[in-house]
Amino acid sequence: MGGSMRNIAMRLKYDGTAYHGWQVQKSDVTVAGTIEAALTKLTGERVKVTGCGRTDAGVHAESYCANFKSACSIPASRLPLAVNALLPDDIAVSAAVDAPEEFNAILSCRRKEYTYRIVNSRIRDPFLTHRAYFYPVPLKLDVMRAAAAAFVGTHDFAAVRSVGTETKTTVRTVYYCDIFEEQGQVCMRVCADGFLYNMVRAIMGTVIYCSEGKLDPGDIPGLLKLGDRRLTGPTVPPQGLYMTRLWYDGAVGDMMA
Repeated sequence: MGGSMRNIAMRLKYDGTAYHGWQVQKSDVTVAGTIEAALTKLTGERVKVTGCGRTDAGVHAESYCANFKSACSIPASRLPLAVNALLPDDIAVSAAVDAPEEFNAILSCRRKEYTYRIVNSRIRDPFLTHRAYFYPVPLKLDVMRAAAAAFVGTHDFAAVRSVGTETKTTVRTVYYCDIFEEQGQVCMRVCADGFLYNMVRAIMGTVIYCSEGKLDPGDIPGLLKLGDRRLTGPTVPPQGLYMTRLWYDGAVGDMMA
């Protein structure tokens, strides 16, 4: 299949229930590992994929971007169907494009959006067990909106990151953090230039704490300044979290729009 090396970017979506997160691991089944196996079979090359972020075990993606280098001659437009034929039914590639040589799914990403979904009802929905957080206590949306708004802006987000991956700085810019209702679910949509480990799930836990009256939305700026993870709300479970939107420049940005 030889030829010059291409840098191919793909848009994909997946249900993360069966996977130990995105990142390839030695013994666990991961989304990246599953995609690499399919691409290796398809191209006859040892393929390594770079993803736009390390989603955790049980976390989903409605929109995700990954890129890989290959000398294969399959046109980008034909690639999704070819790869999907080799993938399990909980992962699907929806588009592919030839990207610039220097494109990198994580480093070239300008903004990311995550959505967190809660089934706020006294009766659980068995169909959403792995796709939303079941929380039976009535939530106070007005209080949640005030709490979520307190996270908008450029802050040190050490107070809402779990210790895990080391980063040079814990300062990030959150562009919006909105609470809304959709299909009987209470949801939070948050967009930033980057996210720390478990940051969205810790923000959601803190917003819920405010609804419960354990914290006041007015406390949040001070808690961010203190930077102590123990003082903010719990990290809510992974199954309610979805990567929902990504921003890139150029051809990849057009593909993701």
